[in-house]
Amino acid sequence: MKVHLQGKGQPDKAAARAREVAEVGADGLFSFEGPNDVFLPLVAAAGQTDLELMTNIAVAGPRSPLHLAHAANDLQLYSGGRFRLGLGSQTRAHIVKRYGGQWGKPAARMSETVRAIKAIFAAWEGTAPLDFRGEFYTHTLMTMAFDPGPNPFGAPPVLMGALGPLMTRMAAEVADGLLIHPLTSDRFFAEKTLSSYTDGLARSGRTPADCQIMAQAMVAMGRTEEDLIKAINGVAFQIGFYGSTPAYLPVLEREGFADVQPALNALSKQGKFAEMRALVTDDMVRTFGIVGTPEECADQIRKRFGDHATDVCCYFSSYTPDNADVADLVAALQQIPAPR
Repeated sequence: MKVHLQGKGQPDKAAARAREVAEVGADGLFSFEGPNDVFLPLVAAAGQTDLELMTNIAVAGPRSPLHLAHAANDLQLYSGGRFRLGLGSQTRAHIVKRYGGQWGKPAARMSETVRAIKAIFAAWEGTAPLDFRGEFYTHTLMTMAFDPGPNPFGAPPVLMGALGPLMTRMAAEVADGLLIHPLTSDRFFAEKTLSSYTDGLARSGRTPADCQIMAQAMVAMGRTEEDLIKAINGVAFQIGFYGSTPAYLPVLEREGFADVQPALNALSKQGKFAEMRALVTDDMVRTFGIVGTPEECADQIRKRFGDHATDVCCYFSSYTPDNADVADLVAALQQIPAPR
């Protein structure tokens, strides 16, 4: 199993973080769309190492497929073919109130975005004229002045983040990879995600080779009790953040934690983030997160995802684990065989 770690969003820290990720033996580095631009840190990191690079995720809705295609194509070229474009839909409140964008039919819009980007790539590669006409986007003009031409490293893969059944199915139908949402559990992944993923492959006549599964794991890791407490608190904070959003209620429901969601939501609206931590129990952390020593964490990731995922992205939420422990986790995960 390949292992990807999160980079630094600040462009002035991105290069040093990339070197650090390479030093612990990871296979790749991903950026996150938070307080910083999601593409720029990968430019800073690209020239520092031979790591694979990925946006995880770039919010698709407010961006044109052409904007996304240009950014991805340029990063693929600059990195020498090491880039993957990971896209996500975000939630209604953020799209409308933060980005000032439009909301509606998020799964259909995401699917169309991926298909539009691939149509643009095909036009640049010279394999098909640009003639994409969808419900949300139309791309029919690509003159010589704006056509970068074939990428010597080929078009980059396009991945989709998903949580619900419709978005997961759409990802399996059109994307090159499915990014599993970090808020998941053994049961939700096995009973809900895989069912929708398999359905999407069947509907489109594709196989798992056409759409790889990339797992995401919120890891609370430590070898001492003190380190583990800090790690569990960090992951609990992240679970509280996700759990406060109504869109993530189905995951909580599946594990019997639905009753906590309204309280988390109310506290988040009041900005009482410290109080939210008290509502996230250790049982919730162990259900949705990955907890233990590096070796125990690797084994839990193997049990949850190992039969299906080719890669895993590890999040160390709101805490900084020891680099030696991270290196041990990476080494243990890389021993997990790729799914057949």
